[in-house]
Amino acid sequence: MSDPAMPDAPDPALPPSLRLLKWLVIVLMLTMIGGVITVVALLVTRMPQALGVPALPEGFVLPEGTEAQAVTFGEGWTAVVTRDDRILIFDREGRLAQEVALSPGVAGGN
Repeated sequence: MSDPAMPDAPDPALPPSLRLLKWLVIVLMLTMIGGVITVVALLVTRMPQALGVPALPEGFVLPEGTEAQAVTFGEGWTAVVTRDDRILIFDREGRLAQEVALSPGVAGGN
């Protein structure tokens, strides 16, 4: 009795045009695998350098009773949006340079 998973006759040879197509597909697959590996390697090695996270200045302290909602960094200044609808702008040394009060329409997104 013969096993249906193992036929007795060997597979017929592929025609030359299909053999070429088979090898082209294999080469394309290997090229794509190499490309994906290269892209991932570049992202892993280059992205941490590009994502330099700015740091708060030494001695940076928010005024008493102020709670930060968002922080934005600029060239020589840091802006802090507070929960009580104010924008506090600090200079390079961490001193309060300007305070902007937001109107309820602006803060509420209306």
